[in-house]
Formats: sequence, structure tokens, C-alpha cells
Amino acid sequence: MMRRFLATAVFLSSAFGLGAAIIPRQAPEYVINVPGRGQELLSKHKGKVVVLEFLMTTCPHCQDSAKVLSKLQREFGSKMQVLGVAINPNPDVAGFTRQYATDFLVGSNTRETAMGFLQHSIMAPNFYVPQMVFIDKKGVIRAQYGGTDNFLNAAQEMNIRNMINRLLAEPGGAVAPAKSKPAAKKPAAAAKKEQS
Repeated sequence: MMRRFLATAVFLSSAFGLGAAIIPRQAPEYVINVPGRGQELLSKHKGKVVVLEFLMTTCPHCQDSAKVLSKLQREFGSKMQVLGVAINPNPDVAGFTRQYATDFLVGSNTRETAMGFLQHSIMAPNFYVPQMVFIDKKGVIRAQYGGTDNFLNAAQEMNIRNMINRLLAEPGGAVAPAKSKPAAKKPAAAAKKEQS
């Protein structure tokens, strides 16, 4: 009986995504709705280290994290990009940006899209903000931390800085497009083979 219960629990946890997120994984496309600017795509920043913070504009811990991220955006400049996504209903993005996130882009999207991006099931009991995601220059999610994680404790500035430095030190990034060469004409037989 106990084996059947455990097998059912394992099945349900994998079927409904209650397990831990897969790390590393390719970052899926994500849309940030920026007031007055339209949509900002996450993929626009491929080639840079990206720190993506899912937040609630009314959350004091999110506000503190945003101040740290603003400082680090100034410090690292164009080598990396911080992006904020407010997921609370009717967020005051402009007020939050003005007061806490003065040096990086903040927009909004739904809680459900954030949970999907993070591979966090809506069936899971806890979802604490901020949620912080670190994406390398190749567009791969290398780490993510939730609001109760020790990574975001009193030493969060040092932890975030160390993670950014580690990712910046890695090779990679956007590759310059190769100069196009005139295409060599293929024999008709070879062209037909490729089409079938």
C-alpha cells in the first residue's frame, strides 16, 4: 500500500510539474509589457548576461532587491541587463520604477506566465517573490532563486554580484553573422535529393 502511495505521489508531482525546475535550460521567449513603450522581448538581450526579477510592486523584499539590482546595473553597465516583471494585479510600474528600479527596465505580465517561465506549477503551494533568474550570454537559464531562498538574504548584493561576474567571465554571447558568400550552384541531381 505504501509503495502504491509513493508511486502515485511521484507520478502526480512529475505530471503536474511540482518538482524542481530544470537547470540549466534554454530560456523560453518572454514578453514584458512596458507602459508607454509596448512589448519588450527577453530574446532582444541575448548576448548579454540577464538578471530577470519577477516581483510585486507592493512587496518590500522586491523593493529592496530592485534597489540592489539598480546599483548593479549602474556598476556593470552594458555588459549585462536587469529586467523587472511586476506580476501583481494592476501594478504601479511607473511609481515602482521611479522609487526603486531607477536604472533598469520594469514592465508587467501575469503571475501565470511567470510561473510557467520558472517551471513552477500552479498546483504548488508556495510562490514567493521576488523570483530571480540568471541567464547567460547564450540565453541559457543558469540559476533561479525564490523569495525565501538564502541567496536572497542579507548578503543578496554580494551573491548577485558574484553570479553576474561568474557568468560574464564565461565565453559566449552573440555571434556576429557570417558574411554571406554567393551561393554555389548545385547540380540538379543534388538539389532534387535535398528536396525529397
